[in-house]
Amino acid sequence: MRIGNPLPAGLRGKPSVRMWIWLTVAVVAVTGGLLYVDGHRVSAAPHADHAQCDEVVSRLPDDIPGASRDWTLGEGVAAWGGQAAVFRCGAEELPPNINLCVTVDGVDWVLDEERLKRDGVSVLRTYGRSPAVEFTYTGPREEVGGILTALDPAVKWLPQKRKCVGLQDADVV
Repeated sequence: MRIGNPLPAGLRGKPSVRMWIWLTVAVVAVTGGLLYVDGHRVSAAPHADHAQCDEVVSRLPDDIPGASRDWTLGEGVAAWGGQAAVFRCGAEELPPNINLCVTVDGVDWVLDEERLKRDGVSVLRTYGRSPAVEFTYTGPREEVGGILTALDPAVKWLPQKRKCVGLQDADVV
């Protein structure tokens, strides 16, 4: 038994120039689409599947000072300004440490001072809240305070279990 060519009669011969053009257009379109989608992917934090992360992300503002919210792919994430500002819910909770802690409208944020010195990037993580939130900002450091204030309504909603303490609050030994 002989099996015939399953292609329609018009496609059985040598591929035409028109077919090569359409094939090239299709490949370029699919590749471009994949690169576009991948450009909006933000890596999720380790515990992004925490039940409260969806609620936190839904409470985030559409705009922060100087930037509008980006379309992003990733669980528990948001970004603004072409990913100059990235928000990740479900980060590892910080243990007590000696890094700089700033309190903005009742939310404690710990600055990764080593990363700031090394890369010039401001990476802040909430302290004493579960799930923890990490915020990375590559813009001018002077703008961070205003941005953290804009994020406050979403983050403040998370229950606070611990607070930052300063040297003046520590027990004298």
